Amino acid sequence: MSNVSRRLVVPDMVRVHRYKSLPELAPSILFFSGGSALNKIARCLKGYTHHSIHMVTPFDSGGSSAKLRSAFDMPAVGDLRSRIMALADETVLGQPNIYDLFSYRLSHDGSPEALADELAALAAGSHPLMQPIVAPMKTLIQTPLALLQQQLPVQFDLRGASIGNLIIAGGYLSHQHLLDPITFLFSRLVKTLGQVTTIANGDYHLGVRLESGEQVLGQHLITGKENAELTVPIEAIWLNDGLDRYRPVKVALPEDRRQQIGQADLICYAPGSFFTSIVANLLVDGVAQAVQANPNPKVYLPNLGTDPEQLGWPLMARIRYLLTLMLQHPERNKTSAVLNWVLLDDGYDYGPVDEAQLQQWGVQVVRAPLREEKPDRYDEQRVTEALLSFA
Repeated sequence: MSNVSRRLVVPDMVRVHRYKSLPELAPSILFFSGGSALNKIARCLKGYTHHSIHMVTPFDSGGSSAKLRSAFDMPAVGDLRSRIMALADETVLGQPNIYDLFSYRLSHDGSPEALADELAALAAGSHPLMQPIVAPMKTLIQTPLALLQQQLPVQFDLRGASIGNLIIAGGYLSHQHLLDPITFLFSRLVKTLGQVTTIANGDYHLGVRLESGEQVLGQHLITGKENAELTVPIEAIWLNDGLDRYRPVKVALPEDRRQQIGQADLICYAPGSFFTSIVANLLVDGVAQAVQANPNPKVYLPNLGTDPEQLGWPLMARIRYLLTLMLQHPERNKTSAVLNWVLLDDGYDYGPVDEAQLQQWGVQVVRAPLREEKPDRYDEQRVTEALLSFA
């Protein structure tokens, strides 16, 4: 068997225009991500390909997801919902009424009684947001909302609750505590132009050990967004059973995810919190093997700006960490590649980039204009065009 190669041009506008004219036939780009960092890029990307695959982490322990996780011992669904909404069909062919409903949040300052009444109106179908939705879609939404309403703990805090999250949670409860069926249904209701799934199912959390030896359990205590930023670098990360004590767990990659990773035309380690969004996906057993088995390009697009999780982790150290995590040694990447390219903005200072060392690991650097006017923000159009050039 002989290998077929082509000259890489970034951005390759011939390819980009071809995909834009026929997004149904465009390549599949698989993202390991989490959080909202990729949402703007995802919203742009759906105009060029309807085959992007987004594997997000269900290990978030902050925000409104934390309330649902505590009440029902379930995976986090907030990042899942936000990515589905980013990929929803927003044209006249979509479902704007359902999109508006799933994007709606209850008031942050309403009384418990008023919020409970509003949820009841939504479940009953009499709420203004529910009235334009017709059967059978209306019934598909009301059923999980009604079940959730019945099972909510009396003291559950509904302030700022995402209705989309509540619908997914109700569907999770009504489908034998399985997330995949309700994710599929939710995606169909808003007509996602791509596919969104969690990297694994299960009620797991993240734990890290700092260089000081201290253990921190819970994503919300690691990211530096809802709580104080870490002052000591992270040394190790794992999946944990619960938040009360150190209980590392092994989680197997579901077979359908393995197939998706193995068949993607391009794999991207996306911008986002380095440990809790990107690395968290790679902690699931079987991910590294599935990535190795895919012969197609693999690209790392690092963060811009400041990520509190990256304290003490310059770019070269992060690349070494990814390769070591997945292959035990970086130089194995030359024969069992899990990373081929590092995609960098051509004018941003990422810190020292040792291209000779990267080449020894089988990794090449590609630079292209990727930023918008703000110095620490990627331009979603430019990033989309660059990524499509690899596929």
